[in-house]
Amino acid sequence: MVNYIEAVSAPPKNTGAIRLYNTTDDFAGMRKACLLTARCLDELASIIKPGITTSAIDRFVFEFGMDHGALPATLNYRGYKYSVCTSINHVVCHGMPDDKPLREGDIVNIDVTYILDGWHGDSSRMYPVGQIKRAAERLLEVTYECLMRGIAVVKPGVRTGAIGEAIQTYAEAERCSVVRDFCGHGVGQLFHDSPNILHYGRSDEGPELKEGMIFTIEPMINLGKPHVKVLADGWTAVTRDRSLSAQYEHTVGVTATGCEIFTLSPGGFDRPGLPPLEG
Repeated sequence: MVNYIEAVSAPPKNTGAIRLYNTTDDFAGMRKACLLTARCLDELASIIKPGITTSAIDRFVFEFGMDHGALPATLNYRGYKYSVCTSINHVVCHGMPDDKPLREGDIVNIDVTYILDGWHGDSSRMYPVGQIKRAAERLLEVTYECLMRGIAVVKPGVRTGAIGEAIQTYAEAERCSVVRDFCGHGVGQLFHDSPNILHYGRSDEGPELKEGMIFTIEPMINLGKPHVKVLADGWTAVTRDRSLSAQYEHTVGVTATGCEIFTLSPGGFDRPGLPPLEG
């Protein structure tokens, strides 16, 4: 049985109940935190190029947050030592920054979450490093479209499985695969909360969406098979077949008629380095 609870009366931990953020201040707080995250990701569009290290990106994210009164949520989270996740090429997620320079043709996911006034703004984007191969560019295009198709079905009354079905149907039609090992999640006053948002499934599965729910949608799409493994560091997840992987992520809030995307790029860089969308 799925339990829902008004966020204003919820305990400060994940109890398995789904929080409903139904006050004006709730969505306002999320807009502010998510806008800061989106602004940081916008700034990175001009910084990420061949030769930069992911440790330099990590320092930028930390300093950008400090300059705006925000704390990176990943810093010291369950022992994670960095302000950002940087996942390159066949790294699916949770890649750790280091001093190795990015190379021409790499693709890298930058995942940022800021805590601002108690609210978590969580988003990630893919960045091409210089000129990339057409296969990599196509993977980025497919993955972004998966994200937006998942978002498009969000409204009260549908089930979370409809999000997964929309993503899986499109990805597999494009001869790509959906990672099953990781998922989206509730977010707001907690970094990771209920419900889990699977990126595959059927429309009749999962909890019903209700106005006031806030969660991430963050499909990880592989050019090869969906299987992943976590390396000995306990964080870095890679494709088992070493095929390229990509991910885009938005934080959304369910409204009376659909949803609000909190983490849209204010500068129009939701797909940095890719051709503009038609229409």
